Parts: sequence; C-alpha cells; structure tokens
Amino acid sequence: MLKNSLLSIVLLFVFTAFKADKPAYLLFNKAGEKVKYEKILNQMEAADIILFGESHNNPISHWLQLELTKDLFERKGAQLVLGAEMLENDNQVILDEYLDSLISQSTFEKEMRLWPNYKTDYKPLVEFANKNRLKFVATNVPRRYASLVNKKGFEALEELSDEARTFLPPLPISYDSTLNCYESMMHMEGMGNHITPNFPKSQAIKDATMAHFILENWSQGKLFLHFHGSYHSENFESIYWYLKQEKPDLKIFTIHTSSQKNVFELEEENKGKADFTICVDEDMTSTQ
Repeated sequence: MLKNSLLSIVLLFVFTAFKADKPAYLLFNKAGEKVKYEKILNQMEAADIILFGESHNNPISHWLQLELTKDLFERKGAQLVLGAEMLENDNQVILDEYLDSLISQSTFEKEMRLWPNYKTDYKPLVEFANKNRLKFVATNVPRRYASLVNKKGFEALEELSDEARTFLPPLPISYDSTLNCYESMMHMEGMGNHITPNFPKSQAIKDATMAHFILENWSQGKLFLHFHGSYHSENFESIYWYLKQEKPDLKIFTIHTSSQKNVFELEEENKGKADFTICVDEDMTSTQ
C-alpha cells in the first residue's frame, strides 16, 4: 500500500515537472516580463474594453478567450458584453434571434456567413453567451463594403443607401495613413505593384466599423470583451486608435498572440505590442 502511494507521488512529481519544463505558452506584460493569469484577470476586471488579439488558427488563443470570458462573467455578470471580428454587422439580427431563442442553432449556422473554423474556435463563445444570456455583437463591416473600399476608396461608401450605411460608422471615415498598421501594408512582400493606397483603407474600414459598434454597445459600468486577429490591435493601433479618437478616456487593455521557438523569454520584436502577450510554442497544432 505504502509502495503504491510512493509510486503515485513520484509519478505526480515527474508529470508536474515535465509540464513545467515544456509549457505550451507563457504570459508576458508590455515590458516582456512573465506575468500570472490571475494578475491579468484582476487588472482586466476594471477595464472598459478588452481587445483580445488572437492568432486565428491557434488553439491556445481560442482556449484562453473562452477561459477569460468565463472568469470575467463570474466577476461582471450581465455587465459583460462580447463582440467579434468574425461576425459581420449586417447579420446582427440573425445573431440576436438565435440568442433570443427565436431560431434554431441549425438555422443560425446556415444563414450566418461563418468562418470555416467557427465550430471549433468561435462557437464555444457564442454558446456561452447563449447559455448565460449575454449580449454578443457582430462588429465587423460586411465584407462587400471592405471590398468596395479596396476598389474605389472611402468615397464609394457615400454612394450607398441610407439602409446600407447603418452597417458602417458615420461618414466620412477618419484615417491616418502614417499609422504603422496601414503604412506597412504598402510595402508587403510578395505583392509587387498590386498594392494601391486603397488596400490599407480596406483594413481601416474594418477597424473603424469594429470600434464604432463596440462603442455603440458599451456604456459606463459595462465591460466589452472583443475578439479579433492580433493585427487589429497590435502596437495600440487599428481598433484601439479609433476607440481612443472617439473616447480618449476609455480604459482599454490589449492582448496579443505571438509564436516563438522558445516561450521562456519574449523576443524583442514581440515586446510592447500589447499590454499582455500570449507567447505560444511555434510547434503548437493549428485549428485550420
């Protein structure tokens, strides 16, 4: 009996040590210092808005999104509001009908323009909102309008009907072409001479729209947790920039996801991209 107990203790110690030696991810603050999840949670509880930048195909990102949602719900309850880049605002009525139990799950999933990895990566978030009666906002611009901007610039949005403009932020769209998130797009490798000044604008209309619908559904005392690709908030630009243009006093925390060969120390190029960075082992499996 004692022998079996000792064996169990040894195996537990070995297993624990193995896990500690080979973490799948570590968390870092803006300065590149390791930080505990509980400390991040305590800080984020006091936020107005959290911008959670994921790697779209990274399971650690998606798992932590769900865990953070659960933990913030325990602390904030109905004051928690969710939103996502992966859902386009002209589908908000379908999303609301599903969350209000007016249509079935199968009808919802059939009629929404869902991403291919919805069932593995984003469905758990929507279903958590459904179960707990939380507001979930489809924040992104309809993709046809981003395409329109890419072809004809912001000016083309002025030609849309009044009804179509309800899916957009107020026109004209504010835009700073010197922001690194947009300026760098003009020099993307492998694109040759195919990039026009409208290309970064097609990303900016997404950022501006997401920021607009975040603010439309946030009020004092609420906590808006928004999910999007890391690009859309890294270096405190993109969505973050648009939010601050509208409401400079907002308390916003940003999360960034990076992959490295060695997760024990955040590489210099990944420091300062966000308030907190999830550093994931580059060999982590992909969800796409």
